[in-house]
Amino acid sequence: MGTPLGDFIRAKRDSIQPESRGLPDRGRRRSPGLRRLDLATWAGISVEYLTRIEQGRDRNPSPAVINALADALRLSPSERNHLRYLAKITGDECSVHIRPVPPSRHVRPAVLRTLRLLEPGVAIVTNRLGDVLAHTGGYQLVTSGTGLLDTAQPNLNRYLFTDPRARAFFVDWDDIADEQAFDLWQAPSLENLEWLTAELTPIAGPDFTRRLKRHVLPRRGVLRLNHPSGHQLRLLRETLELPAEAQQLVVFLPADDQTAEAVDRLRRQSHGRLRSIS
Repeated sequence: MGTPLGDFIRAKRDSIQPESRGLPDRGRRRSPGLRRLDLATWAGISVEYLTRIEQGRDRNPSPAVINALADALRLSPSERNHLRYLAKITGDECSVHIRPVPPSRHVRPAVLRTLRLLEPGVAIVTNRLGDVLAHTGGYQLVTSGTGLLDTAQPNLNRYLFTDPRARAFFVDWDDIADEQAFDLWQAPSLENLEWLTAELTPIAGPDFTRRLKRHVLPRRGVLRLNHPSGHQLRLLRETLELPAEAQQLVVFLPADDQTAEAVDRLRRQSHGRLRSIS
């Protein structure tokens, strides 16, 4: 059985074209990308050891090996951090039994007061699992009629992967799905991650599982939305991390005058209020 660490290394290796590293074209091969032998040689480890890591038979490679693999794969700083994180949780998975546990949904009063100050703007408090814990009336306006906030405890991942309306609402659905799948690896804890994935996997289908295993670092560009009213919205996202609670305060700002005008029109039609979801 594979591990998140092995999945990530294999995915990065498969994404590298040998010609881009000055290697000769060896004709048709059984799998795309870089050969294990080449990566192992550049990292200074045996191909047998690399195979064990990729297949999940060695779950505790040393920091030196992880750094050597990062160098050989030419990972970006964000990818290096992700590789180190996966190495840590892969080792933890081997040493302890993980009992799925839902994360806390409590939002500090000071954070709620801060959110209230952002009215009538568009903002939410969320976590890496995609739970929408609190939101402004402005956020309710831009998501009205989409089904995102229809449940008692809304979750972006559950909405994205199980509600057909999500594909119409998010113009760049594929990119947003990659973002959310990647963020799951930064869940508050392994227990929380297991709780959500155990719930989502049976209903979200293979597309969710495939994205989760790809470990694609998202681009996080402008958020483009098709509001049911017919308005086309383009929003910039500014994120304030709340590390003590493993939560985030996300503010959505109009990316252009047309979006600002559209949000104003929606606001004149309906007056929302701050909502905390317990």
